Amino acid sequence: MKNLKNLTLILLVSIFSLTFSNAQSTSDTNFRKPVTETIKKIETVFHITVVDDRGLLKGKELDYADWRIEQGNLEVSLANILVPFELTYFKQPDGTYQIRKYENHKVSVDKGKERLQYLTTLYSNVSDWEARKKEIKACMITSFGLDKTPAMPKSKPILTPKRIYKDYSVENIALEILPGVYTTGSIYKPYPLDKKSAVILTPDGHFGDGRYRKDEQYRCAMMAKMGAIVVSYDLFAWGESLLQFPTETHRNSIASTVQVLSGMRLLDYLSTQKNVDMSRVGVTGGSGGGSHTMFLGALDDRVTVTAPVVMVSCHFSGGCPCESGRGIHLCGSGTNNAEISAMMAPKPQLIVSDGKDWTLAVPELEFPFIQRTYGLYGKKDLVENVHLPNEGHDFGVSKRMALYPFMAKYLGLDLNKVKNAKGEIDESTCVIEPYDKLYVFGNKAENLPKNALKDINKLYEMFGEKNEKVYEVKK
Repeated sequence: MKNLKNLTLILLVSIFSLTFSNAQSTSDTNFRKPVTETIKKIETVFHITVVDDRGLLKGKELDYADWRIEQGNLEVSLANILVPFELTYFKQPDGTYQIRKYENHKVSVDKGKERLQYLTTLYSNVSDWEARKKEIKACMITSFGLDKTPAMPKSKPILTPKRIYKDYSVENIALEILPGVYTTGSIYKPYPLDKKSAVILTPDGHFGDGRYRKDEQYRCAMMAKMGAIVVSYDLFAWGESLLQFPTETHRNSIASTVQVLSGMRLLDYLSTQKNVDMSRVGVTGGSGGGSHTMFLGALDDRVTVTAPVVMVSCHFSGGCPCESGRGIHLCGSGTNNAEISAMMAPKPQLIVSDGKDWTLAVPELEFPFIQRTYGLYGKKDLVENVHLPNEGHDFGVSKRMALYPFMAKYLGLDLNKVKNAKGEIDESTCVIEPYDKLYVFGNKAENLPKNALKDINKLYEMFGEKNEKVYEVKK
């Protein structure tokens, strides 16, 4: 009986000890503490300032927090603390470290610089660069799904009557690029059109009013006056494309595929027209249109001149799935828009940047990197950068004034056609049309073809894919 009591006592003590031990292991000995306290310790150890002006660290705690600090390695220490919460840090020009949410399309400028430095180690001659370029291009084609693209329908494009203005004309177009999927836009032509003309595509960007805005009409009309056939076209699920696909579908990754395909198939159509000189093909666009300018320059060998505006960056690849939703920046074990821009080498390219968006560091970072690639061909002079440090994210007049001479120089256009009596480039003779004149399907969509596809799921099925996004149907 005594032995039984002793055994019971031993068991009780053991259970108590185990319980106490477990309690310690989940509280006292796991060194759990608020992340803000560990960040303060990191500031002291590394003599830095961390800024959390968005309150992203508030209320967050972490087990073994201080154990994650690695002496002598600030970057790893910060990553160890922030990654569990899907956070990261951006080193600012003033030397501080700002806490940010992790975004796959955006890193800090210094991280972008590190990536460029790594990429330069991959090729030091034309042969090595051409091999990498081939690898990236093949991957981009597969990532976009262009290798699975259905044949272009044989339907004739829908064209509206021309409007005639001083030295140019405008007509609207709807081109069936996939069964039931129409790319919509406007074609600006020299008037009269009496000789073969260069072609310029202007993919639209994420600016208010889309392709109907003044700055896009100005540049299309001006380049038509200079002697080019210019095609401005809507983003997927923007403008008249909204008649087929609602605005929320613009953030489907398939949007990037359709937008690349739109440019390629517009060139297919233009190549069949008698007054088109396909040996002179330019592309220019701003913001998201700048992304697709780079994509077309990298993928379509018919493109001879590009001018991506406010988009070339080694640390930002576009926050919209229509630019980065297909994972093309994972090609070549990791690339970025600076390297994709460099794929245009050695053909002429103008890079327009400014000081108030993600192109702020182009003169010091991206341009020298791209120029180095052109230098492998001995063609450094064929890539130019116009940097406007006091301007922001737009396709404003100063950016257009940089564009016109460049396109004239490399596409054989006549810049004198757009100069006034003082010898200044003058946009005042261009006519800014109201929205309804730029519609191809009519003011009430009365001319929308009966076969127009309106099912995003069927669009994915054309490429042998399944739409993983689910939307609430509005009633």
